Formats: sequence, structure tokens, C-alpha cells
Amino acid sequence: MAKAKTQFVCQNCGYVSPRFLGRCPGCGQWNTLVEERVGAEKENHKARVSFEGKRAKPQILSEVDMSEAPRIKTGLKEFNRVLGGGIVPGSLVLIGGDPGIGKSTLMLQISGQLSETKRRVLYVSGEESAAQIKMRAERLHVASENFYLFPETDMTNIQDAIKEVKPSFVIIDSIQTMQEPDIQSAVGSVAQVREVTAELMQIAKTNNITIFIVGHVTKGGAIAGPKILEHMVDTVLYFEGDLHHTYRILRAAKNRFGSTNELGIFEMRESGLREVANPSEIFLEERLKDATGSAIVVSMEGTRPILVEIQALMTPTTYGNAKRTATGLDHNRVSLIMAALEKRANFLLQNQDAYLKAAGGVKLDEPAIDLAIAISIASSYRNIGTDPMDAFVGEIGLTGEVRRVSRIEQRVAEAQKLGFKRIYIPKNNLQGWTPPTGIKVVGVATLSDALKRVFH
Repeated sequence: MAKAKTQFVCQNCGYVSPRFLGRCPGCGQWNTLVEERVGAEKENHKARVSFEGKRAKPQILSEVDMSEAPRIKTGLKEFNRVLGGGIVPGSLVLIGGDPGIGKSTLMLQISGQLSETKRRVLYVSGEESAAQIKMRAERLHVASENFYLFPETDMTNIQDAIKEVKPSFVIIDSIQTMQEPDIQSAVGSVAQVREVTAELMQIAKTNNITIFIVGHVTKGGAIAGPKILEHMVDTVLYFEGDLHHTYRILRAAKNRFGSTNELGIFEMRESGLREVANPSEIFLEERLKDATGSAIVVSMEGTRPILVEIQALMTPTTYGNAKRTATGLDHNRVSLIMAALEKRANFLLQNQDAYLKAAGGVKLDEPAIDLAIAISIASSYRNIGTDPMDAFVGEIGLTGEVRRVSRIEQRVAEAQKLGFKRIYIPKNNLQGWTPPTGIKVVGVATLSDALKRVFH
């Protein structure tokens, strides 16, 4: 009997090798090559044909019909914002996140809201039985005649169920548990994930069915499976949060129908996810009045300004090399600002351990947070508290200048709305607009100027 042919496929990037390698030459990851059996190559002649037998044909651009259904709104405004204003019919959306973070809860809750709009929803689960999903649905108060459950992993049966039910929305939970019978690779392998996603994409585009795919993530936080998975879908969402806190953050890493800078914040409760309308109050609610090493920054997350507390703790170095730790902030950005403080403001930080974090578990990565980081470091180093009614916005250059930032009007208005009395901004941002009443706007040109005004 002829020996079955095998090959080794990287589960991270899809690299194929005839023999086992400890490290993948494609992506550089260790121990990711898995042995898979090589079957007879099947010719793939699947055309884009809908369930009604309609086949795609070449069209002149001017003759393409744009009278499609508008975006569909869910009951969660935060979810709508991250998608770019609502669900686009016929789109393919991938949602990833850590185990137990609430991906299935979010999908089940949204499914219940969509089914209440007289649209059929098919929830396909490869990880749970129908009884287990029913238990969660009762806890979330999800019940509708238009909501269908289907515990199945075989794509042939799933496709038949979609033809029979004719849903407007399909939820696949999760993509790593689905299998294409014609593919001989193991469930969850690169080949299986790629083929299953390709079939779901064909179903979504030819039948105008919106499909949500739940995906597992690796230890590094990326979607598990080949990178082509993220290229094939229309939108990639990441559901983030800390298992020890109740707040969850939904981000868009890719969106063909909207911005990727939007942010949605939810609170996990016994009855499901509740959207947080004003996240700034959450990030500031536990701030101490006279604490040192604290500064408030007005950061932009997409089109939404959010006030976040940046905390710094400076302590003398016990060992030879100073330690630099940053949580929620870019480590390189912190090192750059500390170097600017040493060179331009005569701070001796070489013998100081620095611990910085963005309170509330949020991740900040924009230039406008530089000034708040510098003020928090200076406050902890000098052991002098900042005024709790002050906020800071500005980018710091290597020469010590405070540079202009974008959307300054929205930042100042948000600080004024939350009761802040004074905000420090770049001097060049003072021109061309009128500050709102009730808040004092102070323009600073250099880092030294800002430190003198704050710690006068």
C-alpha cells in the first residue's frame, strides 16, 4: 500500500514544509508546524451563485444598483459606532478576543436584538449544545420566534440549514470548530479555517446575508489561524478587557465600511453587557484628590474624546539599572519623554525606577498624551500633587517643544463638560477658535514652560 503523503503546515502563517521544522521560516514562530495529510487536489470551480440560482455577471460601473438596504441598527449604540454606524447587509464580520471575555455573550445579545426586528437569525454553535445556549439566553432575556439555534460543525449541514431557514443574519461560534468535509486536515487547521471562511464569504456576498464569525486568539492577542482570514472578511473587531474587571472594550482593527479608530465600551453584568455612555466618568471615578504622580489627559478614540488618568510612580533605583514599566502606554514613548525631561528640564531620572499606567485598563497610543505623561512623572518625582481640576493635552518633541494636536475644540469641550476648570494645550492650538466658557485654556510652548506653570 502506498504511504500517505504528509506535509507540515504552520498554524500561524500557513507556511508549508515537507519536513518538520522547530521554527517557521515564514513568521519566525516556534513549534507552530503541524503535520497534515495531503489529499488529492480538488479543483475548485465554485462560482458566485446564490441560493436562488442567480449568477454574478459583468456590469458597467454606472449600471451597478446602489439602492441597497441601509445600515441595520442594533440595540447597542456602542456596537453600532464601532461598525461605522450600523451593520452593513451582506458583510462578513470577524470578532476575536480572549477566552471568557464575553464574545458569545455579545453575539447572543445582539442576535436577540436583531431577531426582535422581525429578521431571522441563525446562531450556529460548534462549542455548546442547544440547551447550554438556551440557559444563557434566558439569563440575557433573549427570546424570539425569529431566533434559530443550530449546534453543528459540518459546513455542508450548515449551508443546508441556511437555505432552509433563509436568515438575514448568521452567527458562527466559532470558526475554529467548523469543518469542511472535503478537506482532510484536522479541525481548526489552517486549511480548514481558510476553506470554511471562503465558503461563508461566498454565502454572505451572493445572498446578502450578514455573517458574524467568532474567532479564537493566540497568546499574543492576534486572531488564531492564517493571516488570510483577516484579509477575507470585511471587518475585524477585537473584544478586549480584564477578566478581573467588569468593563470591556470593543475595537475595530479593520473596517471596509467605516473608521478603525472608533471605540466601544461595555460593562459586563449578570443580565449581559450594558453600554457605557460616558466612559470618562468611569476612568476618573476613583481618582484621589491630592495624589502625586497623577495627570488627566483628554485622548481621542476615533471621534470620541475620553478623559483618562495617567499615573506615574518614581522611586529610587535599588539595583544598578533603572527600571521602566508602562501599562496601557507605549514603553518607547515613556522612555522618550523621560529623556526629554532629563535633557530639557534638568530632571535627574537616571537613578529612578519609573512605573506608569493608564488607569481603567484603557490603552492610549496617540501623540497628544505626551504632556500628561511628563506632568505625572514630574509630579511623582517632585512629590507635588497636581490640581485635580486640571487637564493636559499636547505632543512633546525631542527639542522640548509642545507641538500642535488635532481636534482641540472637542477635547476642550469634553473637559469643560466634566467640570474641569483649566486645561493646558499647545500654544499653537489657541488660534482659529473660541474656547467655551467655564474653563481656562492655558497655552504652553515648551516643556519647561508647562512645568513652571503647573508647579509654580
